[in-house]
Amino acid sequence: PAWGQEVTLKMQGVLEDRTVVEKDCKLVFVIGEGDVNQALEECTISMKQGEIALLLADSQYTYGHLGREPDIPAWAPLLYQLQLLDFREKPDPLSLPIPDRIRIGNQKRERGNFYFQSEEYSMAAQAYCMALDVLTTHTTDEEDEEVNDYQVKCLNNLAAAQLKLGQSDEALHTSRDVLFLDPQNVKALFRKGKLLSDKGEYEEAMENLKKALKLEPSTKVRGVHARKPSNVAELQQFCIDEWTKIPPQRCNRLVASYRKRLIAVVAAKGGPTSY
Repeated sequence: PAWGQEVTLKMQGVLEDRTVVEKDCKLVFVIGEGDVNQALEECTISMKQGEIALLLADSQYTYGHLGREPDIPAWAPLLYQLQLLDFREKPDPLSLPIPDRIRIGNQKRERGNFYFQSEEYSMAAQAYCMALDVLTTHTTDEEDEEVNDYQVKCLNNLAAAQLKLGQSDEALHTSRDVLFLDPQNVKALFRKGKLLSDKGEYEEAMENLKKALKLEPSTKVRGVHARKPSNVAELQQFCIDEWTKIPPQRCNRLVASYRKRLIAVVAAKGGPTSY
């Protein structure tokens, strides 16, 4: 097989104590797309169809310093038994049925998650983009609903990787893509709100954050506890806590604007018109 071709392997991997930690009678992946660890890719490319091989792989070519919870310790070498069952040209995603697209896309997304946890954010972003290439295809309305959830997961993961790479504009664009598919996605609303705030677009940022907090009044986003402001005082404190970069006069104008709206709502219900 060559780079870019799809291969099918029978594979079993064991630790030094012979504990089986990986086993797949029909592992399918594309060489060079990072779907599997480097050891498997580099060994497979030198095999012939039907050949059986034993491969002792150092940890730096498999799961490295992180390992894989719960069964593969950090820095653990693996012994693989491999058989190359088949190889062919990579199929066009448009020619694949929906279940196959989802399987391949999710495989690439999970590999992206591994790279993200390994702090290899560029590789993670590449894996998420390849997953989206498989998932973002022309489908029927019924198929769209099935594929959308996987697209949203990939896009949210891609936005997180882009932020780690310092690509704020790209992360904002990706968050908007999430909201196009899922307008009530809380994670994307918070991320978009934070990114807009960083760009100084405070009013639109506030609208996104308020919508997210309305959908999920108590949540944790990026390690920060967020709670829906229930009155003017809490709204002002929310601005102080979440947007320390906002110039004081700008924050005061935002609070004044929402104070006016709050008074109007309360007055319409027969309540007091001043606080």
